[in-house]
Amino acid sequence: MKETLQHVEQMLDQSPVIDVTETFHRFESILAGLKEKIDARFELTRDPSTEPLESYGTYPDGPGGRLAAYSGPEVDWMVHSWLGNPKASFANLHLTVWLGPHIRVPHLGIAMLVWPEGWFYVDSIPRTNLLVDGEYYDKYYEPLNDGWLAFREENPEFEWFTSRAGFIRTSLSPTAHCYSFPRAEKNIDLVGRVLDEHVDRWLGWVAEAEPVPEDERAALAATDLAIRRNIAERDPANVMGVRYFGQETTDRLVRALWGGDRELPRP
Repeated sequence: MKETLQHVEQMLDQSPVIDVTETFHRFESILAGLKEKIDARFELTRDPSTEPLESYGTYPDGPGGRLAAYSGPEVDWMVHSWLGNPKASFANLHLTVWLGPHIRVPHLGIAMLVWPEGWFYVDSIPRTNLLVDGEYYDKYYEPLNDGWLAFREENPEFEWFTSRAGFIRTSLSPTAHCYSFPRAEKNIDLVGRVLDEHVDRWLGWVAEAEPVPEDERAALAATDLAIRRNIAERDPANVMGVRYFGQETTDRLVRALWGGDRELPRP
């Protein structure tokens, strides 16, 4: 299998400038469908701190974006967002759900990029050290291992993406999907199916989860927040926000990704 080993900005700068709006809208539609499933399961309220981020920049004439974050009794922080300049080859879309400390089900992480080729990431973000908690690994990761291997073996057009940032590599679970791919319709359809199956499975985990003892929830919530903040602040793709909107706006967007300006209480 081929491998992609470049920064986001390198791939963008080394590619021709083309209009990828059609692919961007297709990715938007995929994530919107997944969000509908999540909305149907959880009680969610948009955090007021993200309302000013409903639309920023100059899209569709230039770079722009949208970021909406939500919270609820069972969800600490959900982010549905995009950033980029689709008419000039780039868009970065996110749908992430960070669960409350009442259960230990892995968090849901999904991202899609056009740069101008396609890219996607989906993962079950662990709530514990998998090397210590073998039972947790056996429950949520080992059952996905054969499918993870099969995807790599059966889809040669998909190139495994290896981040040049060591911290980001550390953030991936053993069954994360993280691939670059040509924007052919069949490839986008395949990504849509993978994401759909993952969200359905994840919602099943939530439905079957046993509650975390009350006296263990504060520590779990603290760990969750540290993981979320570190991933948001250390994401190498943040340089694209600085390129388009400057450091101040990018810092605000990064804080919104982890809830640094949140107004709603944590569950």
